[in-house]
Amino acid sequence: MTLHSTVADVTEQIRERSRVSRSAYLKRLDSAATRAVNAERMGCSNVAHAVAGMPLDDRFKVVTERAPNIGIVTAYNDMLSAHTPMQSYPDMIKREARLHGATAQVAGGVPAMCDGVTQGTSGMELSLFSRDVIAMATAVALSHDMFDGALMLGVCDKIVPGLLIGALHFGHLPTVFVPAGPMATGLPNKEKVRVRELVAQGLAGRDVLLDAELKSYHSPGTCTFYGTANSNQMLLEAMGLHVPGTSFVAPGGDLRDELTREAARTVLGIVKSSKRFAPIGRVVDERAIVNAMVALLATGGSTNHLIHWVAVAHSAGIQINWDDFSKLSEVVPLLTHVYPNGSADVNQFQAAGGTGFVIRELLNGGFMHEDVLTVRPGGIREFTGEPALVDGALAWHHVEASKDETIVRPASQPFSATGGLKLLQGNLGRSVIKVSAVPEDRHVIEAPARVFDSQEDLHTAFNAGELNRDVICVVRWQGPQANGMPELHKLTPPLSVLQGKGFKVALVTDGRMSGASGKVPAAIHVSPEAASGGPLAKVRDGDVILLNSLTGELRVLLSEADWAARPVAVMPEALRDSNALGMGRELFSGMRRQALTAEEGAMSWL
Repeated sequence: MTLHSTVADVTEQIRERSRVSRSAYLKRLDSAATRAVNAERMGCSNVAHAVAGMPLDDRFKVVTERAPNIGIVTAYNDMLSAHTPMQSYPDMIKREARLHGATAQVAGGVPAMCDGVTQGTSGMELSLFSRDVIAMATAVALSHDMFDGALMLGVCDKIVPGLLIGALHFGHLPTVFVPAGPMATGLPNKEKVRVRELVAQGLAGRDVLLDAELKSYHSPGTCTFYGTANSNQMLLEAMGLHVPGTSFVAPGGDLRDELTREAARTVLGIVKSSKRFAPIGRVVDERAIVNAMVALLATGGSTNHLIHWVAVAHSAGIQINWDDFSKLSEVVPLLTHVYPNGSADVNQFQAAGGTGFVIRELLNGGFMHEDVLTVRPGGIREFTGEPALVDGALAWHHVEASKDETIVRPASQPFSATGGLKLLQGNLGRSVIKVSAVPEDRHVIEAPARVFDSQEDLHTAFNAGELNRDVICVVRWQGPQANGMPELHKLTPPLSVLQGKGFKVALVTDGRMSGASGKVPAAIHVSPEAASGGPLAKVRDGDVILLNSLTGELRVLLSEADWAARPVAVMPEALRDSNALGMGRELFSGMRRQALTAEEGAMSWL
């Protein structure tokens, strides 16, 4: 299939823009890759320390036989339901490595926080920068430099981007990502939303809400809505960094265990001593990055990735921006309706065809690059299959047609001819909106502004009945430099209630809404942020704002002269102080000061 001209053009623009930085990156990669294998390049004392904790047979393999040694970086903890199943993975991987004459070690662990636990609390202000901490922790683990390949154990929101960023700084190592799969379907999403809105209106109490939430999030595994965690898995499949089809296989059971063992076999098949050396820095090139961007758009995935994948690409010497996403979104068809874009969850998505069906449709439609290096010998086409156990062995079969076209459709009959994300720009800066979940009659909102300095202030106004009208709520001082750019999901229920009453409602913020962005129009990630003097700091109550996701406009309807003359507000000192103290936020003050804009990946290490 001929590659779509826009996909080809965007890829070429990225390649040209990245020529110098990518060349420098590959030079470093090749220099590291040409060194002697693990124990041979280390001093005797270094080697002794590295193997002292290993069983004698493993020590012999590393020291005498120079066998491949695989470093495991794990984000396991049992605070995250998605990571709970990973407790047994290292031992499983070590056993499998031994069967193939190799060894494996847990090189290190990385922190992993659950945004669901911290949502709406001060702890959430550590969330975005936890990605960079995870990247650094990954680097610390791999800096032992005794490894011929790596396995990354992680699933959720900031964890996968952090692991990927860290791994790309060790781009000479073949690397495979290992997920754990989603929890079983719980309370239907529509019912969960209904209960939340009842509580927001004061029509139900905490006991009712807690019961609903416990029925929604109820067992080990990833949350089942198509948020950032599950978008991570879709993008890794599209980049060829998984065992094919492994994303949405449930935790536990023989199939999941065999897929984990297959991850060990897969990385051993691409180490330098194998016939097909595939270091992660070569796998992740501009074509793989574009494939990930296309997969995100085609599935209406998390808006967080317009931040994260900029940082991921940068770590491989590749420069992308929101214009690239916007151009791709104009031609990439929307193939899925998974909550919050529809009512189905990821288990139903998997049953209807899953990642393999989507990747096949995108490849056949000319929307993805097929000539890419992956961790598998069959290339990206291997990722169009669905795994199963046949007589105890892994086998992949192809889903010929969607099993439910209310959930996933072929590229010839998409839900929409364009992708699920839109770039907005105007005198309020640059922003993104997830339109795939927003009703068509809400794609254009023009209304007076009500300006808030925090999400708590908005809740107070809502509870006082002050927002029962057409209104665009501006919530500022929520960017990376202001308070670490938390997700603002606590705003969804009250805004949904207002919209349900028939009012024209929208949110404009320099904060995040992420993969759970819902049916209320939300212009998020506004850059530059208010705390750095961005235009949100100029907005006043009563200013009429236009949010037009059809034309890509986000602006205050004032003359250029009047807008230019408007003074820029300064973040209240008391708010700045409260954002900086408590819950460990003091430790992240340097990251806040260093942070680039959301469009620049909010990176704190440059």
